[in-house]
Amino acid sequence: MASVSISHLVIFIASLLVAATVAGALVTGVDRISGSVTDRSLDTSEEVRTDLTIISDAGSDAVYNESGGNGTVTVLVKNTGSLNLDATADQVDVLVDGAYVGNGDVTVTSLEGEPLDWRTGSVVRIEIATTLDAGDHRVQVTANGDEEVLRFRV
Repeated sequence: MASVSISHLVIFIASLLVAATVAGALVTGVDRISGSVTDRSLDTSEEVRTDLTIISDAGSDAVYNESGGNGTVTVLVKNTGSLNLDATADQVDVLVDGAYVGNGDVTVTSLEGEPLDWRTGSVVRIEIATTLDAGDHRVQVTANGDEEVLRFRV
């Protein structure tokens, strides 16, 4: 009779250990999934709240300036989203005619308020150091997944 009680006790303790191990694994898995969902929702929120509008006049001579063999493409971009951005070159990705332009060749200057603030409704001047041949060209500016394209002719 005592041997039955001892065997039941051993089986009960083993069952508790297995249940605790399974519960620990589930809690860890759920915690990881929860963290991933939170991170993704923050990224999605930034993407949804970011909206840019290129306000440069593609037909004007102000978009491209070539002096002394060095060219500069100047684009005015307005923050029309609800997320305040930084007026820095690492905030935007720039493509000229499909080619990526590195941060060293891009200058971002706020035209309103603080020099590093790109608040909702404010405009920045993006200057891209590149030399272009005569013809049709395009500049793509991307920030937080929102991309805008300006097509112009030199």
